[in-house]
Amino acid sequence: QVQLVESGGGLVQPGGSLRLSCVVSVDIFRPYSMGWYRQAPGEQRELVASISSGGSTDYADSVKGRFTISRDAAKKMLYLQMNSLKPEDTAVYYCWRYPSTWGQGTQVTVSS
Repeated sequence: QVQLVESGGGLVQPGGSLRLSCVVSVDIFRPYSMGWYRQAPGEQRELVASISSGGSTDYADSVKGRFTISRDAAKKMLYLQMNSLKPEDTAVYYCWRYPSTWGQGTQVTVSS
């Protein structure tokens, strides 16, 4: 059974940075896409960034140029580097593995 565990969330001021990490309990070289979703209070869960088995990345328009998704297969880790954070980035961030495996989520709050 695949398990995903996120870490790295917290409180940061606008303009600041955070790096989210997700440890994966199976070999991430298996041909599955992975990504990060987020869900703000009262909102639907939305895709923030994804990385395919071949390494292609995709980002929501709202985070392009600010967020970077990456992975380290040797460490079985997925990362989300978040720069120039804005209050509207405040949400619970979830690690995801195709088709439907989710982590427990980590809270990111951007506030002064």
